[in-house]
Amino acid sequence: MVESVVLDPVDLHILRLLQNDARTTYRELAAEVGVAPSTCLDRVTRLRRSGVILGHQLRLDPAKLGRGLEALLLVQVRPHRRELIGPFVERVRALPETRALFHLTGPDDYLVHVAVTDTADLQRLVLDEFTSRREVARVETRLIFQAWDCGPLLPPAAGAPGAAGTKAPMSGH
Repeated sequence: MVESVVLDPVDLHILRLLQNDARTTYRELAAEVGVAPSTCLDRVTRLRRSGVILGHQLRLDPAKLGRGLEALLLVQVRPHRRELIGPFVERVRALPETRALFHLTGPDDYLVHVAVTDTADLQRLVLDEFTSRREVARVETRLIFQAWDCGPLLPPAAGAPGAAGTKAPMSGH
């Protein structure tokens, strides 16, 4: 199990701000959290080195790119063996329609978030890229009517369920 990193209120404030706008400058971050810009830079660098900050992502509007219909595909793969799973995952990840892929427990093996142009494109994707494959036993499709961003992601509050465990302290300024 990966150890959690202990974060102080300044670290948490920096993470909240960066999750809302990753392009915020160190000068703006420093002013908002009440530390010197050099201190802010040091903290963000430590958050990156410790693996708390994994990178930056550009978010695009699928509808404005001609992919206005989004769906979740619940996929069952049979037999569920490693020699089939690796190629399946790589093929699904390479599809231009795939937004996210999750390996699951339970009756479904995978959840695939896709963005397509319309229902005919979704039907083509399901039939040509999923159910035509020998290892795909079943695909259930759920259309996404609306989605909301949530967050920011922060560690559980002290004493909250899930907050227990070994913590690796993080030095701060």
